[in-house]
Amino acid sequence: MESFETFDWNKRARRMKAVVFTGAALFIAAVVAAFAPAAHASGGAASNIPTNGVPSPTFGILKFSQPMPRFDVLQRKDPSTLNPAATEQSNQTQQAINPALGTGFGPIEGRPPGPLWAHQGWNDFPVAVAIEASMHGAQVNTSYNPGVPSNLNSGIDPTAPIPPRFHPALPDQSPSKMWTFQGTIPPKLVQGRYGEPILFREHNELPFDQADNGGFGIHTISTHEHNGHHGAENDGFTGAFFFPGQFYDYDWPIVLAGFRSINKGATDPRASSPTDIASNDPTIGTKRVAGDWHETMSTHWFHDHMFSFTSQNVYKGMAAMFNIYSGLDRGNEAVNDGINFRLPSGTAKAWGNLDYDVNLVLADKAWDAAGQLWMDPFETDGFLGDRMTVNLADNPFFVVEARKYRFRILNGAVSRFFKLALSDGSPMIQIANDGNLLPTPVALTQLDEQGIAERYDIVIDFSRYQPGQKVWMVNLCEHQNGKMPHQDVTLATALAGTSADPVVGKFLEFRIVAPTQPDLSQVPATMIPNPTFATGSIKRRQFDFGSGAVQTATVSTTAFPAAQWGVRTDNQGPGVLSADYGRISAAPTPGTRETWTLVNKGAGWDHPVHIHFEEGQIQARDGSINNVPAWERGRKDVYRLRPGGTVTLSMQFRDWAGTFMEHCHNTVHEDNAMLVRWDIDPSGFAKLNPLPSPIPTPNGCTFVPPDQIEATAY
Repeated sequence: MESFETFDWNKRARRMKAVVFTGAALFIAAVVAAFAPAAHASGGAASNIPTNGVPSPTFGILKFSQPMPRFDVLQRKDPSTLNPAATEQSNQTQQAINPALGTGFGPIEGRPPGPLWAHQGWNDFPVAVAIEASMHGAQVNTSYNPGVPSNLNSGIDPTAPIPPRFHPALPDQSPSKMWTFQGTIPPKLVQGRYGEPILFREHNELPFDQADNGGFGIHTISTHEHNGHHGAENDGFTGAFFFPGQFYDYDWPIVLAGFRSINKGATDPRASSPTDIASNDPTIGTKRVAGDWHETMSTHWFHDHMFSFTSQNVYKGMAAMFNIYSGLDRGNEAVNDGINFRLPSGTAKAWGNLDYDVNLVLADKAWDAAGQLWMDPFETDGFLGDRMTVNLADNPFFVVEARKYRFRILNGAVSRFFKLALSDGSPMIQIANDGNLLPTPVALTQLDEQGIAERYDIVIDFSRYQPGQKVWMVNLCEHQNGKMPHQDVTLATALAGTSADPVVGKFLEFRIVAPTQPDLSQVPATMIPNPTFATGSIKRRQFDFGSGAVQTATVSTTAFPAAQWGVRTDNQGPGVLSADYGRISAAPTPGTRETWTLVNKGAGWDHPVHIHFEEGQIQARDGSINNVPAWERGRKDVYRLRPGGTVTLSMQFRDWAGTFMEHCHNTVHEDNAMLVRWDIDPSGFAKLNPLPSPIPTPNGCTFVPPDQIEATAY
């Protein structure tokens, strides 16, 4: 291994990919030799799903033969229990480097050092809660905390060990194949509330040897809290990754956007957080906070954002969810204080009840002949699996009472879109998009196609069914490859099982039982109107997302001399450019608003584009507001372009600063290399003040000047 005095990121990035790809090639060859191509059991002609592979063996399992586990709630702790204590700037205490990583010593914390990567607002928003988690290879879960009793979790005994399996009849996943928070399943859930900052300490306990990855994935990680309103040092910047043996302290202040300029005195009762007292008197049951109540958020998630390996690491299991509670959305349906929306949740606790508020992460997977997780890391168009999982359980069932439920649905796939319906065609009520409660609920019998990373919160009223009945959640979105959906099939076609796409059809069975307590929940006619923009748009920018990328930078912050995918800013340069996290493509002036147009430069693919930092509002789709459906008229952070389409949005840049990103959330496209960097200058200057780019190594992080500054960066 090269000495760290002469560390060459380009060389190491190519070497990382060579190690991973070589192992994958041998593995794919072994799998292909063992199986002849075959039609999928779901019916229809043979298909190329899983991508460039063969059908996953079922080991005789049947659909809906296992219960769907609720998320595993991470423990909230007193910050004083952290050892070492959290610090404003990165903790650079030295430790010996594992020989697999190099020689000498390096810092215990992987956050880049110095004031530019110090926690912004550290003294203004003192940490109130600590949560510790580790990224770890697969292991048995012996401390499962679903946050609800067994009868509300399909009878699962929380004291019984949970092996790392997609189904009880499948083998345990190898520690090199599945990497998750705590190394266990089901996925993890963080519960937080406004006005109560969380220090999320993540330990990297992945293998020190980067080749010990089961054929795909990389052991360096960076966790993105999607779409947290906080400083860039806590955003999971793709170049701020850290190594095995290190930790990273992410400071999530959980504040309402606009807190520096709107409702600064915290006098608006709608801008509030639930207290530990469930009172109908809002002066007792809520605590007011600064900021714009129209910016209240509810359903987030967090996931790995490692440069050029996000898709592989997320596919291995590096994804969790984060429920944010507020006076408006407090998670107690009984509190009737004139502020709380009383959405389905429960009543046992003052806030954050999960009884009837259920997190779902949908993701397609594939496994090899031995039942081990499998992926083709060579594929640059997008990867599709042939097995559908909900909360990492293969095609499960879920027991529900005959009453209203809220489902927070995350598309946690790497390339697959979903379109959801109920098997009897009955209505669902969409109440949120991308974690933001809508201005007005929307009743739908079929949800829109849900892009990767989008969150759709829906309410289903199961009181229309009788105990003993069943109804199924169905996927109508058919793929032929990972570039984009092929078509949406009819409900009848999906139920008939004739699609060549094995993930089309029923995937989650609801089993209805009698209610155990009164349903006090409601879905209000109006929820959160869009914020009023405080300033006019001072600049317009255009970002083109296309194929055939070129690379202009030559130094330390790119692994792509040229790649399949890229982004072009304001028609600058020779065409779409490969990702380089040292290139600054935009630098908005702090305290302003801009209008950005996102353009899909081809009709043969679809790009769900995610802009970090703050929600925006769609102003037009394909040039007209009339093309924006009701469920997209709230705030969003993922903007699906559709083939050959455009989205125009307005977005504000306030409260925090640093280095952020914009990218396609088909994470295979992101990794190859459809990503750009943009900055908010922490000094607040109305001119470009380039921030240095981090270069992490096990011996410590150094900085280099930006590789390139595009002409329209500010």
